Amino acid sequence: MEALVPGLTDDVARECLARVPFNAFPTLFSVCKLWRQELRDPRFHRLRKSTGNAQPVVVLVQSVPDVAHHTRPRPMTYRLVIFEPATGVWSSLPPCPGLPHGLPLFCRLAAAGTELVVIGGWKPPKRATTDEVHVYDFVSGQWRRGSPLPSPLRSYFACAAAHDSDEGCRTVYIAGGHDDRKNGLRSALAYDVAGDSWKPLPDMARERIECHAVTLRGKFFVFGWRCAEAFDAAAGSWGPVEEAAGEEFCYSKTYVAREDGRMYRCLGREVMVQLEGGVLAKVAELPSEMRRARYAVAWEGKLMVMGFEHDYGFSANILDMKATTTRTTMATAAWKKVEVPPGYRGSVLGASCLVI
Repeated sequence: MEALVPGLTDDVARECLARVPFNAFPTLFSVCKLWRQELRDPRFHRLRKSTGNAQPVVVLVQSVPDVAHHTRPRPMTYRLVIFEPATGVWSSLPPCPGLPHGLPLFCRLAAAGTELVVIGGWKPPKRATTDEVHVYDFVSGQWRRGSPLPSPLRSYFACAAAHDSDEGCRTVYIAGGHDDRKNGLRSALAYDVAGDSWKPLPDMARERIECHAVTLRGKFFVFGWRCAEAFDAAAGSWGPVEEAAGEEFCYSKTYVAREDGRMYRCLGREVMVQLEGGVLAKVAELPSEMRRARYAVAWEGKLMVMGFEHDYGFSANILDMKATTTRTTMATAAWKKVEVPPGYRGSVLGASCLVI
């Protein structure tokens, strides 16, 4: 049997490959068939995580800076920007060949394993609602076109991916939004990323527009105005989120679930974590220079919050959360300001996080 690396046992070779930075994966992928198979194997990515070599990658939908400084207003163009918390490096993803005018406005992002799924939005230059799905593969460094979003065409829908993607199951859920006539939608769908196929889910109890979603402990939570619903994938049904009763979800984009099985939120100036029994515990207050939080992403032990400074400039900070001290309180958490280069301070319309 051919070895992964001649002269080394496969276990040793695998340990070597697992230490390669994620941005070198496209180079490894092009070497040979055996390495391509290894990089596609969920066991390889579990090894990276277990040995501490997996790297968090924050992806933002961000406006392209007007480097020419045009005097007349020009339509905003959006791109995908990545931030590597481990190194502090900012860069742009390769543009999608199917989107020559930039990303659709209000498109939705979902991180599924080592792939990023871009769904729907208003496609430039005419800003027409699109059903297009585009998938970027961080392993191969390539884009591919996914199966289109089933009708009806929708905007402002909730979207989130399942967290068990390192087991080979990669599912993206969407729900709600409104159609081209501005009618609210109750319908929901699931996208199998590996199989490139959509399937309908049961309808929600009510229509939800401008909603946001997270996945947590096998459930797909959809937050709207003052109420929320959760789809239980195992039971195949929706149910109310009791602890959401009476809450204000107008800034639901700052709700985020972490792999520790907890949900975090930024409401007002407080960062809260939902503990057992729906109990909310305060983790921290927003940094003094941040006027409002707009987006949040999370990975193991960290929460990155993005928003506006008092002069409405883009601001990003990372909250380092050590461990729970009891079942109902959190240990002290500390903020670290993210240095953002001038070329990456544009307006943000979406955020997601992968651990690769």
